Amino acid sequence: MPEESIEHIDFNELNKKSISAPLIEHIYTADPSAHYFNGKIYIYPSHDIDAGEAFDDLGSHFAMEDYHVISMDTIKSKAVDNGIALHVKDVPWAERQMWAPDANEKDGKFYLFFPAKDFEGIFRIGVAVGDSPIGPFKAQPNPVKNSFSIDPAVFKDDDNSYYMYFGGLWGGQLQRWKKGVFNADRPESPTAFIPQPNEAALLPYVAKMRDDLLEFDEAPKPVEILDENGNLLLSGDNNRRFFEAAWLHKHNGNYYFSYSTGDTHFICYAIGDNPYGPFTYKGRILNPVVGWTSHHSVCEIDGKTYLFYHDSSLSKGVTHLRCIKIAEIKYREDGSIITLNPYGDF
Repeated sequence: MPEESIEHIDFNELNKKSISAPLIEHIYTADPSAHYFNGKIYIYPSHDIDAGEAFDDLGSHFAMEDYHVISMDTIKSKAVDNGIALHVKDVPWAERQMWAPDANEKDGKFYLFFPAKDFEGIFRIGVAVGDSPIGPFKAQPNPVKNSFSIDPAVFKDDDNSYYMYFGGLWGGQLQRWKKGVFNADRPESPTAFIPQPNEAALLPYVAKMRDDLLEFDEAPKPVEILDENGNLLLSGDNNRRFFEAAWLHKHNGNYYFSYSTGDTHFICYAIGDNPYGPFTYKGRILNPVVGWTSHHSVCEIDGKTYLFYHDSSLSKGVTHLRCIKIAEIKYREDGSIITLNPYGDF
C-alpha cells in the first residue's frame, strides 16, 4: 500500500482499522496544513476535484482551483468548512493547479501561502492576505520574487522570525531548477534532471521571510538532510530522501524537519538545532496510506502533538480525490517519534 491496483482492498474493513476518520466528507481535501490560532484549530488543505485530466507522473490530474479553510473548536469537535477562501481566477499571475498551501499569522493579519502555475506553466509561490484565519484572502499581484516549485510551509520561530520551506520533485519541478534557472528541456519527462542514484539527492529550500511576510528576506538556501554518518542522503535512497511536503515544527528545543519520500510514500523526519539545518535523518512518522501521495503537517494543541495527513479512502482509492485526517504523535524519551501505521494491522 499504496497499490497499483485497489480492486483487492476491502474499504469497509480498511476504514474499520483506520486510526482516524475523514474530517470532511462533502468535498475532497488533501495536503492539510494545520495551525492553532487564538485557541482554535484552522486547517488549510488543497481542495481536490475531478477535472477530467489524464493521469501522469507530472501531476496533471491534480487540477485544483481554489482553497477552503477548515476549522475546529477542539481536536474532537466537528470540522467546519468555511467555504472558498481564494480562487485561482482571483490570482492575477496564476493560471492553474492550486496545490498544497500553508498559512500563518502576524500582527492580527493572516497570510495564505500557495503554489500555482503561472501562464508559462512554471510553478511559483504566492501570498494572499486576510483579516481572518478563514479568509477571504486577497492575492498579491505577483508571486514571491525568486520563488519556485511547490509546497510552501511557513514556520514561526520563538524569536518571531518566519521561515518558508518549499520544493517538490517531478510535477513540482524542483529538478528543473538544479542550476538556478528553470530548465524547460524535455517537458514530457518527469524524471529529467534527477541526479543519478549514487549522487546527492535534490534538496528542499528555506528562506527567511521579510518582516511583512510578502517576500523573501534572503536568497533561498538548500536544506541539507544527512544520514547517520553526516553525509547527504543519496538520490537512490528513495526510502529516506526528500521528495516533497516540507514541514518544520519544534519540540523540546529541537527542530524537526519532516517531508514525504514521494514514490515510496513515507512521511519521514530529521532533527536539527536551528531552522536552517542541517537535519539528521531519524525515521518515519507515517507509513504509506491508500493513494499515491502522502502529505502532512504537525501541530501542537493543548500540550499534545498531532499529525494532520490525508489518504484516498473516501474515494475508495482514487489517488487525486483525498480526505484529511488527524492522529496523535507520541515521542519517546530520546525525542524520536513512534511511527504511525495508518490502518493498524490491516
